[in-house]
Amino acid sequence: MPKWLRKVLVVAITVCTFGLVTPPASLMAADEPAADDSPSSDWQNSHGGSQTASVGSEQETRAPILTRQQFIEQTMEKAVVQSYEKFGRKIAPVIKKEFRDVILPRIEEVIASLAEQYPEEQLQYLAVTENPSGGMGERIFHIYRIDTGEDIIRFHVRREHPPQDGYWFQFHYHTYHDRFQTHYELGKIYWDKNMPPQWRT
Repeated sequence: MPKWLRKVLVVAITVCTFGLVTPPASLMAADEPAADDSPSSDWQNSHGGSQTASVGSEQETRAPILTRQQFIEQTMEKAVVQSYEKFGRKIAPVIKKEFRDVILPRIEEVIASLAEQYPEEQLQYLAVTENPSGGMGERIFHIYRIDTGEDIIRFHVRREHPPQDGYWFQFHYHTYHDRFQTHYELGKIYWDKNMPPQWRT
């Protein structure tokens, strides 16, 4: 089972039970990173009014080069946390399975493709934003360069309401290549005929 999927399960169990149920010990033990495999603290950066956390952090001092696989795993862990934070307690239980099965693998493909575009020694400079937008906002998380503060990829979700078809969550991303103009679709998840609650509630 991929490391990020174990993280998803731990987060899902915690979120869905409001922290009243502890995930199984076997799942938790599998989630513990090796001492030389994970950063001891996050970079902090102010970006677009939100706090951000680095993918690489102090890894640089222990292992000068962050491998592509490490970058993908660490970024996926943060992607899962930010996604469930955005969904909140009302939306997460309803869409979590389809999100995990359909959307997350596609996000991983995009992140893996991004990792291929950079030399491994530069991956430590790519970070994931925190504090996804609430209310009706689209932002789930962005990947940006901590050395310049420039966004590289923006992962968003918007609500769609086709006539007489209920509500859908449309997941997509934008890239800096075209100044974030194009919507690259990741997939859609059906909600209900009724309007969904606001994000982060």
